[in-house]
Amino acid sequence: MNKDIELYNSSLSASDKEICDVLAEIISSGLPEAENKIWHRHPVWFLEGNPVAGYSKLKDSVRLLFWSGQSFEEDKLQDEGSFKAAEIRYTSAAQINKKDLKRWLKKSGDIQWDYKNIVKRKGVLLRLK
Repeated sequence: MNKDIELYNSSLSASDKEICDVLAEIISSGLPEAENKIWHRHPVWFLEGNPVAGYSKLKDSVRLLFWSGQSFEEDKLQDEGSFKAAEIRYTSAAQINKKDLKRWLKKSGDIQWDYKNIVKRKGVLLRLK
């Protein structure tokens, strides 16, 4: 795991760190070809420079975000924002369904919208896969 992500996780409370450690481990194993780093102050995984998955500490939970998640057609993922992102929130590591997460990670590689070039396209989002 990226040292900056380890530092991010270590800065959290014990229960939030546990959630983030589990997420980082599963995301890294589910997307072994992905680059991972701190991006906009949060851990994010990228495929060919395009953000696909990441997590962040919110006031009352840890949010797992999939940038193209609305296209996954998964009931457990909630729409986030005005583009194609979807999220799920956790308050304990026991809530993480590893089978679901692995399926979503597979979809994050198979279904992608081009967030990498969204600024160049002045907010227009195009589907890559």
